[in-house]
Amino acid sequence: MGKTIKVKSEDPAESKALNGESSKPEITNEKPDNSGTNGKVDEVDNLEVAEGGKDEVDAASIYSIYMEHDARFFFQHPYARLFIAYFVTFCNFLIYAEDPVAHSHKECNIPVIGNDFAFVGTRYPPNAWSLLKVVLWLLGTLVGAVVGKFLCHRLLFNRVLRLKMFRDNQGSWMIMFLTTIFCVFIFSYIYNAFLLIGGTSTEPYTISGLMSVRNSVFMKAAAVGTWCGDFFTAWMVTDIMLQEKLYPNWAKRARRWWQAGYHRIVLFWVVVVLSSAIVITVICTDWISWDTLNRDFLHTNEVGRAFLAAFILVCDLVIVMQDWDFPHFISNLDVKLPGLNTADFKFTIPRCLRRKEWVIHITGKWFNYGILFIVIILDLNMWKNQIMYVPVDFAQYTDPEGRIHTTNDMMSLLTTNATILSYSWRNSTINPDTNVTYLATDTIMNARYNDYPFVWKALAFIPSIGVFILFGVLIFLFGRFKPSERDRYAGRLKKRRKKGRFSMKFWKSRKTASNATETEVTGDRFRQIPENSSSAYM
Repeated sequence: MGKTIKVKSEDPAESKALNGESSKPEITNEKPDNSGTNGKVDEVDNLEVAEGGKDEVDAASIYSIYMEHDARFFFQHPYARLFIAYFVTFCNFLIYAEDPVAHSHKECNIPVIGNDFAFVGTRYPPNAWSLLKVVLWLLGTLVGAVVGKFLCHRLLFNRVLRLKMFRDNQGSWMIMFLTTIFCVFIFSYIYNAFLLIGGTSTEPYTISGLMSVRNSVFMKAAAVGTWCGDFFTAWMVTDIMLQEKLYPNWAKRARRWWQAGYHRIVLFWVVVVLSSAIVITVICTDWISWDTLNRDFLHTNEVGRAFLAAFILVCDLVIVMQDWDFPHFISNLDVKLPGLNTADFKFTIPRCLRRKEWVIHITGKWFNYGILFIVIILDLNMWKNQIMYVPVDFAQYTDPEGRIHTTNDMMSLLTTNATILSYSWRNSTINPDTNVTYLATDTIMNARYNDYPFVWKALAFIPSIGVFILFGVLIFLFGRFKPSERDRYAGRLKKRRKKGRFSMKFWKSRKTASNATETEVTGDRFRQIPENSSSAYM
């Protein structure tokens, strides 16, 4: 055997390994896990994309990172996500300003949600009936939480459908919230059945969709809630894109500034305080009147408002589908909560029910999408109002030009008489309390009602139902799979061979980065010893 030659290297660890001075590594026969990539060698292995758009592992490779510019690339591009998130906020303000229901002074009537609100918060009868009511809505809340947690979340979504977005306990609070709403609604009818025992004395306390608040008051609260939900959603989308690395060449300077120090936290609280103060003041005080500003420049009819409400609902679902982790919601990066430097809420409850502690954990992404889920419920109510809207049902009427008028006197609010709620009657009848016509004290809007056939408004069902079906199909088809540890972006970032990378520096860096083999230099020959060889150090 020839003379052994000492080999020098810029890397001390490599020099020791080449000259046999390092300790012998543990030799195993384990094969690399290719379960996440189906054995394809062209997919990314332990990918960490750096700020400049290249990953550290790939810097000395003959491969480069790229993303196919397919439909998904443009659909989930940061610019598309920003546009949808902020444009839907504008649309919500527009439909609130044009919505005739938001100007109605009649009592608000909302199915299911109204029943729950009246069951828990209003219409408490005297004596033991109030105790029965409290017991029943508490029991409905408990049953709803149990059904949502064990029947829907654990059994249906985890075991039967095996949806990864609901893995472990992810999304359980949202499911429990939804099932609780329906269970409390069911128990309100059980309570109504008990009230039949009391006869006419308990009849005024019957639970229905009437919420004991005016439509104008509820719609103000809904507009404020929608604003908060849309703002958090838009900020979440912005925050994700400026933290993530899937589009590394997008807004480099903005991302660098965003992630430095506490910029994102300070900016959030400054913007949320100023914008919320302005928006809430405008909505609650009518400081700015849309009808005064509009001056009939832009007006809508019932068909246009129905399609606008449907478009908002579609955009809400598109925001979720544009998420880079949709539909599995398994992110390689914890999304921090807006305005905070933490990615989740976690707190414990002291020992009870034979357990040492109960841990409540809400991740940042589910917290934000939980808020969006509440916004979707409010938008569904808006969607229902626009499609089912008839002026008489909300103590309103139209003039010959189709403008909508809102009644303000108590007599008109308590009646459903179509004759009293007509333009001709109110223009010719004197109100004895004011000595002027009823028309003179009514409020006029720029919004129109042209009495189009219901079929025309029902066309707004098509895009909404289509997106709901697409949403469910995508979750069913792709929500059962998740990215692997070897391919965190589920195949979206791929490798391709670089061009012009055959310099000596390239071969040197490639040899330094290689951990699969060791080189023993003996005489004038090089012999490569595989890591899984049993005779490597014999």
